[in-house]
Amino acid sequence: MNQEFTLTIFSENSIGLLNRITIIFTRRKLNIESLTVSESAIKGVFKFTIVVNCEEHNVKNLVKQIEKQIDVIRAFYLSSDEILHQEIAMYKIKTSSLLESNLVEGIIRRYNARILELTKEYTVIEKTGHKAETQELFEQLKPYGVLQFVRSGRVAITRLKKEHLSSYLENLEKEHRQPVEA
Repeated sequence: MNQEFTLTIFSENSIGLLNRITIIFTRRKLNIESLTVSESAIKGVFKFTIVVNCEEHNVKNLVKQIEKQIDVIRAFYLSSDEILHQEIAMYKIKTSSLLESNLVEGIIRRYNARILELTKEYTVIEKTGHKAETQELFEQLKPYGVLQFVRSGRVAITRLKKEHLSSYLENLEKEHRQPVEA
């Protein structure tokens, strides 16, 4: 049975790694639902956050395959209840729609969105939340003339006290410090 998993992949910043990772998904006929890449809390280490819908045995094999990549330090997969996540969405509507209807202002407030820029021609609105929330706001704004709409990929952190990679690196260091028995 398919379920949603969030993969976190930690790597060095190397050219071509994203391409090699996406090829692994393509070979397994898995669609990437969301993808973000950013620096992590560890200097020089980058974090890929990838959302995929598949069976757990498929995601386990996917992680093993990804970890074989030379520049990948470590990869993990997490279910939705193991993470906190958000996306950001931006909407550009005609300013005349905002001025002509108090309903638009009410919609913005109801969805806890905020206005980023207001010009004579357009207004840019920002909303953070889960995909369903940002999509719902889009549907509410559509009758008022959405000129542009964009949604980011997922950003996520674990509900654990420490990042998986930090624990992994600490364990490696402990192993490295232990004297080797002859």
